[in-house]
Amino acid sequence: MSGDKIAFITGAGSGIGRAAAMTLQAAGYHVVLAGRRVVELEKTAEMAAAGSGEFLVCPTNVADEGSVTAAFAATRERFGRLDVLFNNAGTFAHGTPIEDLTLEDWRRVVDVNLTGSFLCARAAIRMMKAQTPKGGRIINNGSISAYVPRPNS
Repeated sequence: MSGDKIAFITGAGSGIGRAAAMTLQAAGYHVVLAGRRVVELEKTAEMAAAGSGEFLVCPTNVADEGSVTAAFAATRERFGRLDVLFNNAGTFAHGTPIEDLTLEDWRRVVDVNLTGSFLCARAAIRMMKAQTPKGGRIINNGSISAYVPRPNS
């Protein structure tokens, strides 16, 4: 697939991830759809614009190193390179007051939002350094919750 542009999007089954996937695919990118919810990833793939890049549905838990490794291996096998990683997967603690937040919920949020971005960036950088030509772009999407926390209900 020499000359083709390849994007890998986490959280591609809904919201911003789905919109980014559709936009890049319509622009001619081949797009790896990564996320935990296979049904939602498949719904994204069904929205493909005719005559544009293809979608690769790749069930991925970004908080799991083995899952991330497998997803990037599938990307390499299918497309041979990577040009864009869009780290978009994220979760939150559903408006729980901090004093009531369990350590388990805290770790789940950190594992997805931070560790997941790290694992995907590390895998992408390895691919981008090994390909010819070298390089690519990594985009890390943050949450508006950093600026506008959800009010307690």
